[in-house]
Amino acid sequence: MGAVDEPGPYGRGRYDENMAPEVNISDWRKGSQWFEINRELAVRIVEDNTYYPKLKEFCTPHKCYVDEHYFQTMLTINTPHLLANRSLTYVDWSRGGAHPATFGKNDIKEEFFKKILQDQTCLYNNQPTSLCFLFARKFAPNALGPLLDIAPKVLGI
Repeated sequence: MGAVDEPGPYGRGRYDENMAPEVNISDWRKGSQWFEINRELAVRIVEDNTYYPKLKEFCTPHKCYVDEHYFQTMLTINTPHLLANRSLTYVDWSRGGAHPATFGKNDIKEEFFKKILQDQTCLYNNQPTSLCFLFARKFAPNALGPLLDIAPKVLGI
């Protein structure tokens, strides 16, 4: 799970000071709603009765979101050492705004896959790796045909 202190309107801007003292703005985190956690983290989430009540009361839709703020914040407070703090999903936020770019049929080229699969270096268990992403999002319906056509070549399937 990735958890970042994002100072902008979609990170700290969605914090409600009524969540203090259990959740302070310095603890507030944001992350992708697409994540993976292990059993230990899942148990900690299910057992939580301190942070969830605060977010349930003050984290209403369109202000903040459980899957983007609660998990990341609660686990950062309780178990920061257990978070990989990275995403397994490639997302293009370069256009700005509340939603990532959508990839259409014109984006589906070998260069697109090279950018995702080869031109990255990240850490996994504190060791550098070039395989950073297992998934990508968001694809328009018209990207399906080109994805199926190019998959054998770029993915080896």
